[in-house]
Amino acid sequence: MPYPGPSEHRWRALSRWDDEGGAIATVAHEVNADVPDMTNAELVLLRVRVIALENLLITVLAEGSDRQRQAARDMADTISPRPGFTPHPLTTRAAQHMNDLVDRAVHVRAVHP
Repeated sequence: MPYPGPSEHRWRALSRWDDEGGAIATVAHEVNADVPDMTNAELVLLRVRVIALENLLITVLAEGSDRQRQAARDMADTISPRPGFTPHPLTTRAAQHMNDLVDRAVHVRAVHP
């Protein structure tokens, strides 16, 4: 059997996510039972970090190749609902957001050649 490529590894990992999500979520809930809620200041800092990471990602995608941008779109397609699986609203929104980030990168690339 030939060695699987990177896209096959990603697909297998995401398939496990769908299949094992319930079991992992149960364990995660038990582990996080002792973790205190985040403070407002921590939530604000987390939002700032997410905004910074999104903008860095847009910059990297804007400077990257068409293949790299397509790989990001392919990943969004991979996590999008498939026949036979229950769609998860947050995952659906995440896929849409991933495509939006790529679109923004394409815009940045066009504005700053």
